Amino acid sequence: MADRRRLGRGLDSLIPTVQEGPAGEAPAADQIPLRQIELNPHQPRVVMDPEQLQRLADSITSSGVLQPVLVRPTAPGRYELVVGERRVRAARLAGLESVPAVVRDIPDEKMLEVALIENIQRADLNPIEKATAIRRMIDELALTQEEAGQRLGMERSSIANLLRLLELSDDLKEMVSRGTLSAGHARALLAVPHQGARLRLARKIVSLGLSVRTAERAAAAEAAGRPGRIRQASPNVVELEESLSRALGTRVEIKPGRKKGGKLTIRYSSHEEFERLYEALAGQSRVDELAEEIAG
Repeated sequence: MADRRRLGRGLDSLIPTVQEGPAGEAPAADQIPLRQIELNPHQPRVVMDPEQLQRLADSITSSGVLQPVLVRPTAPGRYELVVGERRVRAARLAGLESVPAVVRDIPDEKMLEVALIENIQRADLNPIEKATAIRRMIDELALTQEEAGQRLGMERSSIANLLRLLELSDDLKEMVSRGTLSAGHARALLAVPHQGARLRLARKIVSLGLSVRTAERAAAAEAAGRPGRIRQASPNVVELEESLSRALGTRVEIKPGRKKGGKLTIRYSSHEEFERLYEALAGQSRVDELAEEIAG
């Protein structure tokens, strides 16, 4: 239940409640024939790992479907799946004729939101699927990034970072979807304006096993027209950068000097973020009189 509370309004506020059983038990599930259930057209998940699906099918063969799926009625004897596509697909793979299902009336405008939030709670969308689903949710429900974040229990900056992945070429999106390239590496590549150079650098990142920090430096050098030998940052420097980035909530870069000293770069993307960082570092707020000019 902790995950549900953290994720904005959560599923409970989106799905109309049904009568609980005795002593507050979960509502009873009906056994519904699989042939009567149509898949959810709003399902955000695009890729389903065949091996994982087979493992789930084997588990269902052994123990049955332990958690009911959620469906909504569409016509007499017909239902549309709201939540539980993996379980339905695995049940079909296991040769079952029916699955336990809870029937609830879900309005059309809530279908995408319910499917998206349920999948995020289960953490089984890859970053590209998640970004695509959030973009669709924003467009179809006419939401701002801030409003989408509130519904999903995510920071606006996290929403923005995910949506940036949709700027990648199809080749790079595929690498992120497969997990060959992390979302952090992919965002670093967005600093490189030329698509061909992005793809070449992506292949280097994968073949050399570069850290995100090293990929960011390589992408910055490529964007500045100074591509060259890629040098991995010291693990100690990377650890310090990541620690400072977590503490400040923004990207931090450390460039040690050759002999002593060095350069510490703290990045901000808006006037509001600059205000927050100034107050965090200086312990006071005199930003109003100068931040607008500095932040541009």
